[in-house]
Amino acid sequence: MPDESVKVAVRVRPFNQREKDRSAKLIIKMQGQMTTIANPETPNEEPKSFSFDYSYWSHDGFQEKSDGVLEPAGGSSYASQRRVFEDLGQGVLDNAFEGYNCSLFAYGQTGSGKSYSMVGYGQNKGIVPITCDEMFKTMDKNADPNKRFEVTFSMLEIYNEQVRDLLSKDNPKGGLNVRQNPKLGLFYVENLKRVPVGSYAEIEKRTDQGTASRTVASTNMNATSSRAHTVVTITFDQIIKSESGSETKKSSVMNLVDLAGSERADSTGATGDRLKEGANINKSLSALGNVISALADLSMGTKKKIMVPYRDSVLTKLLQNALGGNSKTIMIAALSPADINYDETLSTLRYADRAKKIKNKAVVNENPLDKLIRELKEENERLKKAMEGGGVVMQEGAGLTPEELDKMRKQMEEDIRAQLMANQAMIAENAQSWDDKLAEARTETEKIDVGGADNSRKSKEAYLINLNEDPMLSGVICHFLNSGETSVGRKDASPVPNICLSGLSIQKQHAVIFNKKGVIEIESVSGSGSKTKINGIPLTGRKALCHKDRILFGSNHMYVLMNPLKPETADNSLPKEITWEYAQKEIAQVKGFATGSAGLSKEQQIVQEQVLEILPMVSEVNAVSEELNKQKSFEVVLISAAAQEGGDITQSHASKVTVKMKNLLNGNTWLWERGKFITRRYLIQELYQKFLDGENISNIPKEQDPFWEPTEDVLIGTSNLFLQSLSYCLDFEDTLNISDYKGQEEGHLKVKLEPCDNKGKPIDEEAFVDDPHELLNKPYHFKLTVENANIHKSRFSKGIMVKYSVKNNGKVEEVKTPTVKNTLTPTFNHSKVISIPKLKQENLDFFESGCITLSIYGIQEDTMPDPKLLKLNTRELRQMENMENSTANASGRRATMFGNEIASDTSHLKTEVVLLQRKYERLQQKERRMQQICEEWSKKPDGEKQFEPFYRAVSAVANSTGTRLKTRVQMLNQDGKHAGDGDTISLFVFDENEHELAQEASQNNGVVDYHKVAHHHYPDLQLSKAKTDSVIEEKDGTQGDQDSFGSVDLEPYMNADPEDSADRSKRFTQNGNRTGLLSDINTKREVLKPARNAVSEYSANKKTPSKSNGKRPSSADNNKTESSACVLQ
Repeated sequence: MPDESVKVAVRVRPFNQREKDRSAKLIIKMQGQMTTIANPETPNEEPKSFSFDYSYWSHDGFQEKSDGVLEPAGGSSYASQRRVFEDLGQGVLDNAFEGYNCSLFAYGQTGSGKSYSMVGYGQNKGIVPITCDEMFKTMDKNADPNKRFEVTFSMLEIYNEQVRDLLSKDNPKGGLNVRQNPKLGLFYVENLKRVPVGSYAEIEKRTDQGTASRTVASTNMNATSSRAHTVVTITFDQIIKSESGSETKKSSVMNLVDLAGSERADSTGATGDRLKEGANINKSLSALGNVISALADLSMGTKKKIMVPYRDSVLTKLLQNALGGNSKTIMIAALSPADINYDETLSTLRYADRAKKIKNKAVVNENPLDKLIRELKEENERLKKAMEGGGVVMQEGAGLTPEELDKMRKQMEEDIRAQLMANQAMIAENAQSWDDKLAEARTETEKIDVGGADNSRKSKEAYLINLNEDPMLSGVICHFLNSGETSVGRKDASPVPNICLSGLSIQKQHAVIFNKKGVIEIESVSGSGSKTKINGIPLTGRKALCHKDRILFGSNHMYVLMNPLKPETADNSLPKEITWEYAQKEIAQVKGFATGSAGLSKEQQIVQEQVLEILPMVSEVNAVSEELNKQKSFEVVLISAAAQEGGDITQSHASKVTVKMKNLLNGNTWLWERGKFITRRYLIQELYQKFLDGENISNIPKEQDPFWEPTEDVLIGTSNLFLQSLSYCLDFEDTLNISDYKGQEEGHLKVKLEPCDNKGKPIDEEAFVDDPHELLNKPYHFKLTVENANIHKSRFSKGIMVKYSVKNNGKVEEVKTPTVKNTLTPTFNHSKVISIPKLKQENLDFFESGCITLSIYGIQEDTMPDPKLLKLNTRELRQMENMENSTANASGRRATMFGNEIASDTSHLKTEVVLLQRKYERLQQKERRMQQICEEWSKKPDGEKQFEPFYRAVSAVANSTGTRLKTRVQMLNQDGKHAGDGDTISLFVFDENEHELAQEASQNNGVVDYHKVAHHHYPDLQLSKAKTDSVIEEKDGTQGDQDSFGSVDLEPYMNADPEDSADRSKRFTQNGNRTGLLSDINTKREVLKPARNAVSEYSANKKTPSKSNGKRPSSADNNKTESSACVLQ
């Protein structure tokens, strides 16, 4: 038949409760076959559009019937489970009856609704169960006596490139082997159990068996079910008897595949991990993506010679026939509708878009039975002769060594032997009647107990029901609590416990549950060292349990107590249904992590998601470390935006979730990014599984040990250098706190900021500007000097350096000081000139509210531990560390608050003090000029005292902010003679003619004749240069907290009234210099009171002086600003 494209459908689910709580925004729209996705970050951008065979809108527009089935509400386009089956599943079923192979696989990120479409929940059954049910209904309607049906069922799981048979209790170490049929070229799973089934009820029970097997394995092996692929294979044979008596078999293989969560590998940030390539986390999905891309290129004819990489993973080997082979294939892509999942959803749509380009060539699988048996026997004879003849003859050469040839020969002989055994098994199967095989399977099926799912008992007895992160695996395992005592522990205990658990941190005798007439209590077994948590709190002693209490045994076994005899004991605040997510949030809250979502930004929501995801993983890895005695501990570390190093300092960062690994013997630490930790966690799980399988893991090379890491520089802490002073061309010298990620003080760092020229030479002191906007559109240079540091902890004495990022000449540049060794008080004296070719408003904004984050690193070395510590195991070392941490916290160790106001205000106050000193100096000159005018006027004879000119002069000075002009003044040498051409000085002019003087200066290279401004020069005023390093001190004389993780706008301080300034000064009474300056400024106002009163009296008499003489007000009147109100009001 002609080539047929893979059919692709996409389906969008409703918001889940978490997304509703966070007021998530919908990013998916559907119209007909068209699906569009909008980027929430760029709302004005045109949405991206994709076209598929089917676009199913299942987000809203539904109503629930009395039996719990969801159906479309009136007039809505809601796609129900039945509609999806009719479009997709019915096609699979029809093709199966025609004799075609069929494949249906679901793709999408974890939680996107794959399992709902494939399997369904409750009464809303998915494609797989409906297809199976309809298949048997159709078979039951068969009235042809010459046609009979045979159906077999198998169920397997692929996790970490290992295949597990979910219908078998015994799986070999390393999983089942995947082999290739040398004749057909197809891959198959060796020794996979294929169970004959005769009804939908039998398939349902076998599916429950497989699901229970998944649940137990994911708990005991610490496997994450969302990273496992589940493959259900139904072989549907139709045996048709002809009139001559010969039989023909029409065979169809239906592969129903629920793929693992499609989280993008690059989104986890596992870059730079030396063991990344050894982890098989996303290997199958990555290989599947490569296969789909290669097949799409082949189908489109874009490339002629393409090798399709089926062999790259177990999954692609098994799906070889479904993709690009003899199969009619359907893919359903599940979409998450919320804005927080935009990247993942877009990735899913692109994946599906590629898949629809693949073309398959399906044929009817119809052969006479006697021919099939004859071909199997003939093939077996050929294989036996090959084995008797010493296997396959390998030609020498071809670049292979004798050892490689021998290895290849052995591998081929093993494949031939396996194929021989498989053929013999098929011949034996055909020799046994179908009825006998079905009877045996039914006997086994009836004995299956999938965990005590007896609904009649659940309404009368107390029981434990399991929770799993995969909703499909929650509620699968049920343990009833009989009257009296119920023991919990491992199956190798003596006597064997009533509830047998295995896996991390489960002790032989773990806990005992007491049931006395419906009153349930629990107690850890004394001396066992077992770990049990009740509602997130560690169990100590005996505790009464209430209905719906959450119990965590060890690291992974999470259960909910259901007590129908005492339902009133349940906490009224609990949700109707207890979920895995709720239980994990509870544990996180007990550990001190906030789980509320109100008011969180999108970035904060993502961080919260990651914390809740990673907490149970960290607990698990700590448990493995204890069990394998690796002397390592792990903890979740949340690095705030301000505490992060690197990156573009002009951009805002979200908090980063990391994991700190600590060597408990020598104190060395490593910070792993989330992605790297997740990679290592899978490798640790693999290592632990080898340990459980009895392998000797003590001799593995350290380079292959996921717990080992070479020493690297450790982040001691960070300091934030605020830049407000640069807005005013002021120098700024400060001693900053060095704070670690917890906000605890680790030392101090002395730095200096100086405006300079492009060669690093400090510019003139008089470059100070009142208004930062004067700097716009001009080149700007400043020098950052890291002078020295003082570190508290002696373990960092091996070497210390400082790193930071700056935007230099438009490019982000990483700067690193030299490493200073063998001291805790390193002196760096390292300077860097930062240039801005053209200062823009965004630069000023960054000066006002941004900061440069300086990261202080310490050199770590592998040192010999204390011999006493070597005698302790990992559990004892962790307990000792926890005690030390508790002692440190109890001692009241000083900490810097994240985002605290005091530290931020302190940093801004230092800049404000400098600005106040500048204003103070200006006001001194203004006061002197005012006194000068008053003195000149008072010395005039009464007949010459004209009040109107006096009023004009005083008003001009009072309302003027001053014009800064440069002039040259001749200095005298020791002989009383003029020395040189004179020194250029800056001074402020407060006068009616300051505008004309400014114009003259602009025409004379910025310099005005000294004789015209001599009366504004007051040499006796000693103008002090502001020092910021020791300006602000605490009452006890210690340096104040100068590190901060936030910023306060300086503008309120700049435009404030004196009364407001006084109010703020009360909040910082320790700032003696600042308060003194404000006091002096107010004193100046008192000195000027007589002049102000005289002006006020004259104004009252004259009302409007400008009208009386017909003159316009001085140009100085137009320069009235709020700062001048500090002098005259």
